[in-house]
Amino acid sequence: MIYILAFIAVVIIACTFLGRISIKLGVPMLVVFIILGMLVGEDGPIPGMRIPFENFEIAEQVSTVCLIFIMFYGGFGTNWEHAKKQAVKAGLLSSVGVIITAGLVGLFCHFVLKLQLFEGLLLGAVIASTDAATVFFILRSKKLNLKMGTAPMLELESGSNDPWSYMLTIIMLQVMQMQGAVGDGSVAEIFAELVLRQVLFGVGFGAIISVLSVRLFKKISAAGITSILMVAIALLAYALPSMFEGNGFLSVYIVGIVLGNARINSEEKIASVHFFDGVTNLLQIALFFLLGLLSTPREIPAVIGTSILVMLFLTLIARPIAVAIILTPFKAPFRQQLIVNIAGFRGAASIAFAIIIQLASVTTNNDVFHIVFCIVLLSIIVQGTLLPYLSKELKMVDDRDDVMKTFSDYQSETDLQFVSAEVTEDHPWANKLVKKVVFPPDIRAVMILRGDEKVIPKGDTQILAGDVLILVGNEYLDERKIDLTELRIDSDHYACGKKLSDIRFLRNALVVLIKRTTKKGVRTLVPNGNIVITDNDVLVLAMAEKTKTA
Repeated sequence: MIYILAFIAVVIIACTFLGRISIKLGVPMLVVFIILGMLVGEDGPIPGMRIPFENFEIAEQVSTVCLIFIMFYGGFGTNWEHAKKQAVKAGLLSSVGVIITAGLVGLFCHFVLKLQLFEGLLLGAVIASTDAATVFFILRSKKLNLKMGTAPMLELESGSNDPWSYMLTIIMLQVMQMQGAVGDGSVAEIFAELVLRQVLFGVGFGAIISVLSVRLFKKISAAGITSILMVAIALLAYALPSMFEGNGFLSVYIVGIVLGNARINSEEKIASVHFFDGVTNLLQIALFFLLGLLSTPREIPAVIGTSILVMLFLTLIARPIAVAIILTPFKAPFRQQLIVNIAGFRGAASIAFAIIIQLASVTTNNDVFHIVFCIVLLSIIVQGTLLPYLSKELKMVDDRDDVMKTFSDYQSETDLQFVSAEVTEDHPWANKLVKKVVFPPDIRAVMILRGDEKVIPKGDTQILAGDVLILVGNEYLDERKIDLTELRIDSDHYACGKKLSDIRFLRNALVVLIKRTTKKGVRTLVPNGNIVITDNDVLVLAMAEKTKTA
């Protein structure tokens, strides 16, 4: 037992260290962790460090638990206010897109690669979803703030399509198991019944658990138990629908989205974000390493040809067709569709679903697990490398890099808060020395941004018009909460085109800042009565405890 604990500690440290290196090199962490698992597996290069591991049952149980919390946090971390404009497109990509992709890959495997039809469709179902962890890593590590709402659409799609892939995988396995017991005419009926059961129970239990959970958290405010309750709720959200052959992963994702966007205790919610962020990172390391450990590299040469062909068809034909069918009616330009297609990384969920096939009582003529394993590695390495390059070449990158991110780590670890203040020509601080400026109590200027230059403010430093001052002060800590909410304005909103002073939004509410999208990126404006609200503005409102509409 002591040696096992020591080994686990060494693996986690190694994965963490290699993960930091992968960020600098731009290599997705998934690849690094899987390769590390392969290196210490039964075919590893160091004889004394080989770990023979072929227990698919344990691997399936571990991967299920990992995916429960990864999918829950994927929903929990989704900002619905920011993503809802892309929700319809993302929802269609994650559902209809998965079905189209799986079907096309299945037909290709049957007619071109000569796999049995149901086996080909099963393989298509397993690899039809995209990997949220890899999508998040590439977009954030490369700072790919994509235009036209592409980034939130990809994050929402990748976070919600695994349940659909899982559903198709389970359904195809059950159809294959029943194939010999029923006539061909009954297969379609069985398929329809299984789809209906998966969706109804998955959505139904997800909705019920979400409503009850929000009510529970509004009544319970004891510090330290919110994260614990959420762990139990996530497990329950998966277990209950699964008992009725429903889609547990779909239920988990729905509960995650609802709780992540519910108005519950803000401090407890922030603590839960930090908790699940750490837990899911650890679970991803465990899952990726386990999948690499479970693979047998000597089996890969036998399936590499099939894997390459399927991966090429998936990337160049199947997913582009699915993306075009769904996004063309929304008049999405070709360059956006191309980025959405390239960002369709296959990931750990696909390998985890392939483990289910190994344990199912169905006979396949091909090594589905290692075919999927190779497809995932090829997809992440090739597409992960191409996405940043193509995004810049197609001019899809919207540069919204914010210097405040530099301070975010310290802000989260201390009671300090950093804010920025732009000095205009008529600002009272313009052309004054820092020592002559009367700042509010306990507020200090820590940096001046002057064009591309960063100036450390000293007493004799002159503040010029056009400077952006970074100020630091103590965080507001009080039992009386200040609730902030976002209101996105579109061209149809009654406030669009009006002065802020002419609008009555809510009683007991105040617009504290405005986020405005411009050609140069997103600007944060301090509101005043003369500011005219424009299309796509995001108004941040300070809310009193009891707020009534005007």
